[in-house]
Amino acid sequence: MSSRTSPVRRPITIRRAVARDAKRLTRLVRGSGAYEGKYAAAVAGYRVGPDYIEAHRAFVAVGADEHGDRVLGFYSLVLAPPELDLLFVADEAQGRGIGRLLVAHMQSEARAAGLDRVRVVSHLPAEDFYHRVGAVRTGTALANPPAVPWDRPEFEFRIPSA
Repeated sequence: MSSRTSPVRRPITIRRAVARDAKRLTRLVRGSGAYEGKYAAAVAGYRVGPDYIEAHRAFVAVGADEHGDRVLGFYSLVLAPPELDLLFVADEAQGRGIGRLLVAHMQSEARAAGLDRVRVVSHLPAEDFYHRVGAVRTGTALANPPAVPWDRPEFEFRIPSA
């Protein structure tokens, strides 16, 4: 007789990013499946450095595994002008609600900072995600070659006051 065990769901916590997270965040961005093929050039040389982490409100979603804490995703909120600058979830962690958790955390941070709106210039493959988490399409950010040679959907999160 064999026993089957299901994977244990470990809690996910969100904490402020610190300088030592920089390499892991950079790997997460560069390794994103959403940036394969024609999109690869947009992140090929991208770097999330300690200076970026110190200058922005960057937060990581962390899950415990057998090796300790594992970064499953992160976001960066810029306050002036209000913008969700980065939002990434590790490919293998997608579909588990981590992106939704990060968006809810971002909205809470934005509300605490007194913001009523947060702009997002989305990557094309993420457009449906932003619709699902309540962002409203507001327009199109035009291509900016050579870094980004395609137009991108622009969204806004409306932040209700507490």
